Formats: sequence, C-alpha cells, structure tokens
Amino acid sequence: MVKTIRVSEEYHEWLSAHKKSDETMEETLRRMTRGPHPSDVAGLLTEDEAEDAKAAVDRLRGRDRGRLEAARSAFEHEDTGE
Repeated sequence: MVKTIRVSEEYHEWLSAHKKSDETMEETLRRMTRGPHPSDVAGLLTEDEAEDAKAAVDRLRGRDRGRLEAARSAFEHEDTGE
C-alpha cells in the first residue's frame, strides 16, 4: 500500500538536495531519519573518549531511572492516601 504525505516546499527542497541519484524519495527519507550510519562516525572518538561517553550515558540513564522511581512512588503514595 502506498501512502502520500504532505511536506512544505522548503522541506521537500531540502530533502531533494540530500537525495542521492540512485535513491527513491522513500530511501532518502529513511536514510535521513535514522541518524548517521556507524561507518560514517567510526573513528571520531578515541577508545578513552568512547568509554567516557558511554559512562556519561549510563550516569544520565541512572539519574532518569531514579527520577522515574521517585515519581512512581509519589503517585503510589497519593493513591493510598499516605
């Protein structure tokens, strides 16, 4: 099944400018919305920098997990009248 989507002229022009000659518009959209291909970013960081980045992501995830648990707990206590 084929679906039609509406985009502004500006977006269509931008997308067309990024379209490769051997791609369909769908392939271009898929490529542009998925982020960089791993081979495009390979080697940008040293091993130490990559480990530091991973550690930073883990810290942020942990902080977010803690905030989620605190919010969940607050709602549970509110429901029970505590």
